[in-house]
Amino acid sequence: MNRYVTAPARLGETPLPDGRLVGWAEWGPEDGVPVLLCPGAATSRWLGFGPDVVAARGLRLVSLDRPGLGASTPHPGRTFADFAADVRHLAARRGLGRPPVVGNSQGAPFALACAEADVVAAVAVVSGADDVASAVVPAAVSGAPADEGRQPDEPAATGFAAAVPAHLRELVERTAADPRGAEEFFAGFTADAMAHLVRTNSPACDLAVYQDPGFDAAYRRALDEGFAQGAAAGYARDAVLAMSRWPFALDRITVPVDLWYGAHDASHSPDHGARLATRIPGARRHVVPGAGGSLLWTDPGPILATLLDRAAGKG
Repeated sequence: MNRYVTAPARLGETPLPDGRLVGWAEWGPEDGVPVLLCPGAATSRWLGFGPDVVAARGLRLVSLDRPGLGASTPHPGRTFADFAADVRHLAARRGLGRPPVVGNSQGAPFALACAEADVVAAVAVVSGADDVASAVVPAAVSGAPADEGRQPDEPAATGFAAAVPAHLRELVERTAADPRGAEEFFAGFTADAMAHLVRTNSPACDLAVYQDPGFDAAYRRALDEGFAQGAAAGYARDAVLAMSRWPFALDRITVPVDLWYGAHDASHSPDHGARLATRIPGARRHVVPGAGGSLLWTDPGPILATLLDRAAGKG
């Protein structure tokens, strides 16, 4: 068994009320304890994590293709609220109840949107994309997709904003000023470009994962599937949503949330989720020494153990 990832045990598509399909992949027994996965940027349902832990705990790990990625039908103009509604329907159809959810990288705000909508029982944000726009773009000038519960400006975010890398600030400001133009820009991305972006400037602890032959094959397959319908079908919208001011109310989240970052992760959050943790009631932040952005694959044991305990009200 590969240390980082194995092929799914089951693949399928579930119809939604409007006729769209949601693609999913599952690992572990069909009657296992459900755990949802919101994958990272542009990756499809194919890329799971923690095969040894999933097997040992008898989990039913369910990874979802967001609209336009992999096997899921595109949904132009979709919002975070739309995604949470899709997950609610899928969970009912698939008998998942209110499962705990892992949001990795760009999947983090989608997992948090599900928490704000009370669709899930607990959240583990792992190497999560941060709400950068709320710190660097005033709400009054944001052209982000509208939704209820938009977060107010925060004077305390000054230090966080100063730590945002220049290239990320430029993308966030560009998205705020012209979200449609930004979506057209992101629509030009390819699987090769994304793979190169992920590996560029990665620390040695991450390259050890990314260059593992088994992981590399699974990751490239997930990227190829994620871009199979074209970046305009799914990834571009995901990127605009994630880089805009998140429109849902973080302070309304009542389920347990844990934020996990590797100490060497320099790409997902300027402060390893410190500011984000203060905005979510009761959130706990974990910074893992010696780890990087590949934390989901290097440290699945404590992440899943904590998530399951929190969902069961044990911590």
